[in-house]
Amino acid sequence: MVRIALVEDDAEYRRELTEFLKRYGRESGEHFAVSVFSDGAEIAEDYKADYDIILMDIAMQYMDGMRTAEAIRQVDDEVVIIFITNMPQFVMKGYEVSALDYVLKPISYFAFSQRMQRALSRMRKRTRRYIPIPFKGGMRKLAVSQITYVEVRDHDLTYHTVSEVLPAKGTLSEAEALLGPDAFFRCNKCYLVSLEHIDSVDSSGILIGGERIQVSRARKKALMDALNDYINEVSK
Repeated sequence: MVRIALVEDDAEYRRELTEFLKRYGRESGEHFAVSVFSDGAEIAEDYKADYDIILMDIAMQYMDGMRTAEAIRQVDDEVVIIFITNMPQFVMKGYEVSALDYVLKPISYFAFSQRMQRALSRMRKRTRRYIPIPFKGGMRKLAVSQITYVEVRDHDLTYHTVSEVLPAKGTLSEAEALLGPDAFFRCNKCYLVSLEHIDSVDSSGILIGGERIQVSRARKKALMDALNDYINEVSK
């Protein structure tokens, strides 16, 4: 599922772009989850870094697209931004906020589909995958490759990374669904470990990031199978 934010203050253009996204999804086989905002201030306030692509107008009443992009880039340097504008004089300024491209109004479906193809290609070439981590009072964007393990204690989650420990809200099942089954393994009811960061496995458990974590007896064979599958996959 590709998460898209559409930021446009003109109702007619919002309708047209929404229809373009539906058409492109049908033709390409892509699945989009689209969130619509009528002004830059709406998306910039409490931005949670959980979009893959942002389609954004430049001229908006309360917070224009450039200032919105600047605010977004302070917390998210990975999201793909495409400006939709009738102000070509601002196109060069878009490079200051690492915008991928722009579409000039009035919008043709052909031009739109070309930009979407390029945006999806850029999105999938990103070297890191990020997930949003909810904590008390806000949201944190975290690189999956930096997570060593996740533990649950007293109904609270803790994300252990290579550089810090982050308390979070949620359940271990929610973390497991968010991280995906291919690179993480639940070794018991309290721990979800990164297969990438496992240093060693022995009869008493695993060593990960200098810490020993027990593996339940019923899960030991499944762990070895998952670890072997992971090693074979990354070695291809």
